[in-house]
Amino acid sequence: MATSITRQRKLARAKLDRQLARRAERERRKRQIRAVAAGVTTLAVAVLGWMWIQGVFDKKPATPPAASDCTWNPQNVSANPNLKDVSTPRTTGISPTGTSVMTVTLNTGTVGITLDRTAAKCGSESLAFLAGQGYYNNTKCHELTNGENGQFALRCGDHSGTGDGGAAYTWVPENVPAKAPASASPEASAAPSASPNPAATVRYPKGTIAMQPGLTGSQFLIFFKDSAAPDADYSIVGYVTTGWDAIDKIVAAGAVDNGKGTNTKPKDDVTIQTLSVVDANEPSAAPSNQPSTQPSPSATPSS
Repeated sequence: MATSITRQRKLARAKLDRQLARRAERERRKRQIRAVAAGVTTLAVAVLGWMWIQGVFDKKPATPPAASDCTWNPQNVSANPNLKDVSTPRTTGISPTGTSVMTVTLNTGTVGITLDRTAAKCGSESLAFLAGQGYYNNTKCHELTNGENGQFALRCGDHSGTGDGGAAYTWVPENVPAKAPASASPEASAAPSASPNPAATVRYPKGTIAMQPGLTGSQFLIFFKDSAAPDADYSIVGYVTTGWDAIDKIVAAGAVDNGKGTNTKPKDDVTIQTLSVVDANEPSAAPSNQPSTQPSPSATPSS
């Protein structure tokens, strides 16, 4: 009997020892988990503190958008069906210096033109953009003015031929020559003075290439004679350098009624077969064979 009781006590003792051992193991694991958690928390606090000191959490100023070199204003094609939507040129990365070579192949011959990016970077960019699309190819020059409104010029770049069409975007005029000063008072005019200088009234010398950026992005004029054009606000973008024989043929043929009672339509069709613009990679400068009648800079300041 005693032996049975002794054995039961031993079994009970062994069971209790196992329970105590399991409990001790659980407590040990809990301590390990708490220690690891405390270590992770301490590390996280240390890292966050370092990041705070380094200003990682400081509010970063918003990165401003890149400033536009040229701003193109899209026009409503629905309101004016004579316009042609051809998208718009790039707004940044436009070179503000140097020159480009524009070659216009007409049905009368080839005309070489130097575009001045320093004076008219947006006009030069517009011409290069449209040339790259083949926009001018197989289009007609629709107007030949021979003294009307004080200008002598061939106008091209309107695929509709109406004078109201062209690429459907505009931009702010650039390199516009100053207008002649207002006439002096009667009292002042009565005083003797030197004879007037005709060149002082020339705003667009022979050979000037000009655009009308407030109208369309594509129309351009080739001035074949010194022009006062007192009411015009054309942007000068370059000068003719070669090919005057091709222009002289057009001028010699003359103009006929444009259907609106004005003789400004070239008598013989003038077609731009191709037009290309290539970067010349050289400093901006007026071409050496630029017409000698061009006024000095003081006579034609740009705006």
